Amino acid sequence: MFKSLKRRIKKMFREYLVHHHSSMEYRAKLLTLMISSNGEMCECEKAKLVHIAHSIYGEDTERAEILIDTVYEYHLKIITNNGLDFEDLIQSVERETKTVKRFAKKINLSLLKELQSCSNEDEALFQERILEFLANLQEENLA
Repeated sequence: MFKSLKRRIKKMFREYLVHHHSSMEYRAKLLTLMISSNGEMCECEKAKLVHIAHSIYGEDTERAEILIDTVYEYHLKIITNNGLDFEDLIQSVERETKTVKRFAKKINLSLLKELQSCSNEDEALFQERILEFLANLQEENLA
């Protein structure tokens, strides 16, 4: 119970309570791009998300859980049309990558590709385009 309450408070005030929250939110946006590309989140994507979050943050399970919650939050905003749509998310990722050059290093294409295994052929093709966009964005901003 206490752990759940603590996590909920951190989620609500992550801007103030989570160290390097902008970096974590950027990663959440990248993952949301891949997950929300087909409009819904399947069980396979949920499992992959947990695996990816824990591989990014290793032993810091609390931070990984906050990342997962943030992805769910962004995804929910997109599917309910609650102040964020897919195009806005793409523009936000592009703007943040160009503004904060170190974010380009956070684009881990191999981890993002793991989410493609959960998609059908059409969805995987769209996700491939997203990965190409991110690879180009990364290349532009690391040079």
